[in-house]
Amino acid sequence: MSRHPADTLTLVADIGGTNTRVALAHGVDLLPDTIRRYSNRKFPGLETVLRQYISEEDGVDCKGACVAVAGPVRDGVGTMTNLDWTIDSDTLHRATGAEHVAILNDLQAQGHALGFVDEANIRPVIAAAPAAPQAVRLVVGVGTGFNAAPVFETDTGRFVAPSECGHANLPIRNEHELELCQFVETAHGFPAVEDVLSGRGLERVYLFLGTQAGDAHEKSAAEIMAGVEDGSDPRAIEAARLFVKILGTVVGNLSLIQLPFGGVYLVGGVARHIAPYLEPFGFSDAFRDKGRFAGFMKNFSVSVIEDDYAALTGCASHMHNIYP
Repeated sequence: MSRHPADTLTLVADIGGTNTRVALAHGVDLLPDTIRRYSNRKFPGLETVLRQYISEEDGVDCKGACVAVAGPVRDGVGTMTNLDWTIDSDTLHRATGAEHVAILNDLQAQGHALGFVDEANIRPVIAAAPAAPQAVRLVVGVGTGFNAAPVFETDTGRFVAPSECGHANLPIRNEHELELCQFVETAHGFPAVEDVLSGRGLERVYLFLGTQAGDAHEKSAAEIMAGVEDGSDPRAIEAARLFVKILGTVVGNLSLIQLPFGGVYLVGGVARHIAPYLEPFGFSDAFRDKGRFAGFMKNFSVSVIEDDYAALTGCASHMHNIYP
């Protein structure tokens, strides 16, 4: 017999390129003891993950289910960018038995979480003047991939517009960055933003610097960050510094496109790990390096959300707004 009351809770899931996090929520509140993490490589698809989760939660009967996917969602179908899974409404209904289901892009879920994340889990990077409650905000995801989504507060509720901006061309400001683009293009055919601004992107930057120095060898993103943290690897520090400057440039470009006077929020595992080095490695300077618009860039605050479960909260918030 289930330990949860029937038809009262919402199942929420955050499906990344590497792991899937699943939890139960009551309204907009996650139930901490129900949060579980699954390695995607151990499962053929989302349905088997959710069936196992429900079994581990004593066959919980949910009134709703909402999942956030790291990839585009069109007409109720989510396609993973870095994982060979396709998620649709029928899959969610079949796996969970829920009456109401929804599929969001992962950055949409992060946008719906704004306002529900504990202030203790928000790290300020760049300050700006307070903005009006309905000011546009921008969430930027840096993790297994890269993406961003604007958050609009409208008279009929919150709207988070999806995008796949991580697959746009990487911007080039100087000869060194051009060489990096050419290095990425040689290996992958197209120098996209997320080919540099992601976990595997940091690995490519490290390999690029080694190739330039005639001493090419690979390290994982975790090994690179460890070398930054203890200062044992000068190349890791150089790679992180280049990564941060390009991140500042890209986030500044997105800010000019969306005008997020309500603030920019960096999310994702890589964003959290790089957060302590944003200021020391020149993020602010790169962010504001927009010629005659440099002063205008001071209108936008930047923060890092350090809550690993914000996307789950966003899914719960979205469902609560639609099916209270």
